[in-house]
Amino acid sequence: MTLRIGNASGFYGDRFSAVREMLTGGPLDVLTGDYLAELTMLILGRDRLKDANRGYARTFLRQLEENLGLAVDRGVKIVTNAGGLNPAGLAGALRELADRLGIPANIAYVTGDDLLDRAEELNLGEPLTANAYLGGWGIAECLRAGADVVVTGRVTDASLVVGPAAAHYGWSRTDYDALAGAVVAGHVLECGAQTTGGNYSFFTELSTEQRRAPFGFPIAEIEASGDSVITKHDGTGGAITTETVTAQLLYEITGARYAGPDVTARFDTIRLEQDGPDRVRISGVRGEAPPPTLKVCLNTLGGFRNETTFVLTGLDIEAKAELAKAQLESGLAKRPAELRWTLARTDHPDADTEEAASALLHCAVRDPDPKVAGRAFSGAAIELALASYPGFHVTAPPSDASPYGVYQAEYVPAEAVEHIAVLPDGRRVAIAPAADTLPLADVDEPQPPPPLPGGPSSRAPLGTVLGARSGDKGGNANLGVWARTDEGYRWLAHALTTEKLRELLPETAELPIQRHPLPNLRAVNFVIEGLLGLGVAAQHRFDPQAKALGEWLRARTADIPDTLR
Repeated sequence: MTLRIGNASGFYGDRFSAVREMLTGGPLDVLTGDYLAELTMLILGRDRLKDANRGYARTFLRQLEENLGLAVDRGVKIVTNAGGLNPAGLAGALRELADRLGIPANIAYVTGDDLLDRAEELNLGEPLTANAYLGGWGIAECLRAGADVVVTGRVTDASLVVGPAAAHYGWSRTDYDALAGAVVAGHVLECGAQTTGGNYSFFTELSTEQRRAPFGFPIAEIEASGDSVITKHDGTGGAITTETVTAQLLYEITGARYAGPDVTARFDTIRLEQDGPDRVRISGVRGEAPPPTLKVCLNTLGGFRNETTFVLTGLDIEAKAELAKAQLESGLAKRPAELRWTLARTDHPDADTEEAASALLHCAVRDPDPKVAGRAFSGAAIELALASYPGFHVTAPPSDASPYGVYQAEYVPAEAVEHIAVLPDGRRVAIAPAADTLPLADVDEPQPPPPLPGGPSSRAPLGTVLGARSGDKGGNANLGVWARTDEGYRWLAHALTTEKLRELLPETAELPIQRHPLPNLRAVNFVIEGLLGLGVAAQHRFDPQAKALGEWLRARTADIPDTLR
């Protein structure tokens, strides 16, 4: 009998109704919810500054007010990281909720990840938040003690699946292959409907019915070996295919070794196979001992930011942009610490609508002083309204500056971090760090497949033969590209080098790029360092989380062998 683990949230703000949909849509043993991201930790940190009793995802509490009784009645365990910076606070609120509703639910939580009070001792500076990524063994301890709901703070996203699987099958700390298989399943589940066709390059191939219905959330049927089948409830929208799963596997990773606190999963050993309609089998995953350190998510308040967007319409776009730049910069009483201009040529010649005839000139500023980045900046822009280029207008009225955060990853020895499971009866159980560890290192680059034989080619968008999925890790961008056939990978492996990527995406030209081939997924993953500046909260570029970076690449043209099209 496999363990059926579903997901009902990929981020804080995901579809509210998904919890009920997953509980009523079909059989399920465990329901997980991922509410945390680097940006979310910053948001929760600012919440906690206003009220020390906050710091958790309050949406989850409202979801369980509607669905806790349903989960208990159906015997579905719930495991979530919605505790954020205050898992004890959320667990207490859930107990009050269960008592008020008369539901006999056992609530447990996992804590110890918050290092803020020890930041100076651990040489982490003076952050707003400092949270170590814990593993799944605290969750397993809570479930073995009879918990119906387990709330955590910052654990790795995959730990929400690893913990229940380890508890169910009685895995040991050194069952690395089984643990690695659960990590891969957890990575596939963590972003919810992104596995069932959401954000999927070839979405136009989904049927009208598949696209019309709300995309279902994924389920992993995990076996004792750690192998799994990814599926979804019958009748839900979207699709589960080897390619939708491949797309999610490539999301926000680096190379072949995917390190976590419990195990390092070897992504170069994953095997995917279509196992029927909306069913993809994952097998063969190998695992290694985890590294001796834990990653720590640090968020600091970086200063204040503001922005103004000028609309430039019709003729002389470049000249209008130069006039606006010169006038605004000379009109500022004090120049902000950072002032950045971007001209988006969204205008079309001889356009049939005014919007289509317009370009956007964006000015973003950052400064430690909210007054410098506030009305002193945006007001100076508006003061140009009657004394600048013809057709002057902006997209929004003047605004005050808003604070922004800076994300940074640090690493501390695993033994320096407490990992505590607080059981339903209040007992606190310390979870020891891994006894056996292995420092993380890159794998040797695999031998590329033989190149395709010569033949005719035609210029076409890369997206006609390649899929892509991109995202952010702090200031770095991850860009995974996969081929749809073995022959396509033979071409991809040789054609898309780091030099070619810089040519296709000029924004990356001066940045360090790591390239990681993953032949088993017919894919190449790139990590572009520094593309996102100080990270999403600082809004460094037009697409601050690099979500559409892959689609930009797919829209670029190249000479593609005719045999692939």
